[in-house]
Amino acid sequence: MQTAHEGVTVVALLADPDAPTEIAQRMARLLPARLAERGGQGRRFDVEVTSEPFTAGTEDPSTLMRRIMDRGSKENWDIVVALTDLPLHSHGHKLVVDLSHEHGLALLSLPSLGGLRLHARTRQAVEEAVLSLAGPRTADAGGPRQSQPLQGPFASRFAPVRPGRIGEEETPDLRYVVSGPRGYVRVLLGMVRANRPWRLVPGLSKALAAALATGAVATVNSTVWSLAASLSTPRLVIAMVGSVALMIGWLIVDANLWHRTTEASPEARKRAALYNASTVLTVGIGVLTCYVGLMVINLVWALFILNEQVFASMTRNPLHATEYWTLAWFVASVATAGGALGSGLESDEAIRAAAYSKREQDRRSALHDDNGE
Repeated sequence: MQTAHEGVTVVALLADPDAPTEIAQRMARLLPARLAERGGQGRRFDVEVTSEPFTAGTEDPSTLMRRIMDRGSKENWDIVVALTDLPLHSHGHKLVVDLSHEHGLALLSLPSLGGLRLHARTRQAVEEAVLSLAGPRTADAGGPRQSQPLQGPFASRFAPVRPGRIGEEETPDLRYVVSGPRGYVRVLLGMVRANRPWRLVPGLSKALAAALATGAVATVNSTVWSLAASLSTPRLVIAMVGSVALMIGWLIVDANLWHRTTEASPEARKRAALYNASTVLTVGIGVLTCYVGLMVINLVWALFILNEQVFASMTRNPLHATEYWTLAWFVASVATAGGALGSGLESDEAIRAAAYSKREQDRRSALHDDNGE
């Protein structure tokens, strides 16, 4: 690692591919000015972005910090802030950030920042980390920098973030973790956000084709008209919940998305539960998005194709707005069940690519290889 030269501190954002790189590139345009403004004393900062899979094959923070240190030693960087969208764990807690003032390193786990305002929170966390790492040195110009507590999102009394324990042999000298139920929810939402569940919709083309075909046929079926007209609201809700649950369960089982751990430790079981909860939420949000889309499409199709006289003669009910809405709702449930069958035509790789971030796909592929699957 180099020292700051010519009054310019070179900051490297070492980002995992996909979302972390996108966030880093977006931040890089704003960080130099913001850091110079907050750093004061006429300091200048130059920010570089490097995208590479530095978390490949491991989730151990100590191993990752050594990798970051080795990577930084090969470049003319003063400070390295590494960004990953994998949830990291340390001593039974979920890691937010590790900092080494001696080596000018920071490791930031994006899921621990939550699922809302991710770009703003990441930028604020990176700013605080850089300003702390660029702080004054303890003794002479060549001595290690002081370990300074972070401010911003880490000082808020509403944020479930606190200093964490560091082992004697570990590289960091300052660590922040999240704990408790609020911390669990924060990381869970961050993992779902990292998976970007809205990508599941275009990623399931065969399932959507089956659902759309089922919906189109069901909308013009007089038996379906009669069923929809006779169903009460609670039964329509039950049909919706059942079809969505069927789709979620089928996708998870068919594509082998359920995380199984071979370790017997309580910490490993907690990690597996966290991964599975994020999978259910990710797939659930994607399926609900599909469901709403199907309902809208079915409603438009019904408005275009249905004849009031024919409908009334078959169901003995006039065709009003309520009937259109009830039919579209019920047909969406039927179509979703049909889409679950159609999802069996998708490859497991296609479903995983639609449901998970790039790093999470690599992590799960490595687990499958280790288990001989």
